[in-house]
Amino acid sequence: MGRIVSINTGPCVSSDFARRGKTAIEKLPVEGGIRVKKLGLEGDEQAADFHGGELQAVYAYAREDLDWWSEQLRTPLRNGVFGENIDLAGFDASGAVLAEKWQVGEALLQVTAPRMACGTFGGWMKQTGWAKRFNNARRPGVYLRVLKEGRIAPGDRVERVWRPAKHITVAEAVGAILDEQDVLRRIIEMADEEPTWDRAAMMFHVSNRTRSGAKGKATEGQNTTGRLSATGHVEGPHA
Repeated sequence: MGRIVSINTGPCVSSDFARRGKTAIEKLPVEGGIRVKKLGLEGDEQAADFHGGELQAVYAYAREDLDWWSEQLRTPLRNGVFGENIDLAGFDASGAVLAEKWQVGEALLQVTAPRMACGTFGGWMKQTGWAKRFNNARRPGVYLRVLKEGRIAPGDRVERVWRPAKHITVAEAVGAILDEQDVLRRIIEMADEEPTWDRAAMMFHVSNRTRSGAKGKATEGQNTTGRLSATGHVEGPHA
């Protein structure tokens, strides 16, 4: 069990470093509580229609992982600096399991995917090779969909209330998008066998794998290329 240490939102603005000329990656802490809705936090904005959506409504990151990055980069990192909506303490976000459910304040959220760094994120961080470095660190944070809307506030408990039988962490799931075929097969099997995990969520990983430039087949005789329109984009909702 963990707790919320910060809730962060931000507007979509024009930017020279953003791939499409605009970004909503700058998230700043808000005071008090805020309502979580199906498409994200009230008052938060996204840069484009392929960002966000129901499968990427909320992005959560562990304060402990931010502290680890602070040591790696030798500079303090504030809450919200990675474009996350929620900073958590005492909760292993990158060790979360795909499809598991969290009770966060009044809201019920479900883990859908890891965050993959993009060029906009690298431009924001002003770090050469940032996308590769972030992805390889396997501390991606968690994208969540909203199963039940509700109000959340700093200090609220974050409690894991259900886990699926098949355990695939978001840190492991990064590998599926980076063309680690064993992980991709496990995700596809999970979608076939786990009744609470729909195929749209699984397709996020297949689509992102294809967009990342990976070639080949997800499983023997099963090509992933024709599935791009089924889900989201390799960039996250908060870039």
